[in-house]
Amino acid sequence: MSDTQFDTYEVFHQKKKGDPHIHVGAVHAPDPQTALQYARDQFARRLACVSLWVVNSRDITATDYQDERFFSMVLDKSYRDPKDFDAPLKETNV
Repeated sequence: MSDTQFDTYEVFHQKKKGDPHIHVGAVHAPDPQTALQYARDQFARRLACVSLWVVNSRDITATDYQDERFFSMVLDKSYRDPKDFDAPLKETNV
């Protein structure tokens, strides 16, 4: 028996140009173009919309809840210290 399940695409919606795209849901579709059409029909029909993004769910990489070190604060901020930066000398006779 073959797999008949479509891929899941996450849908991101933009209300007006310059606004951020916001995740509004997901659709199931055989390909990205069809996913855009399904997303338009489902999420842009009643809301103001100027742009839609669809992303295949399998292409999303997420953090692991078990990896607490990933979000730990870095206390060493030595990279901000300008001591290693060689600035050109400022000329005063212009």
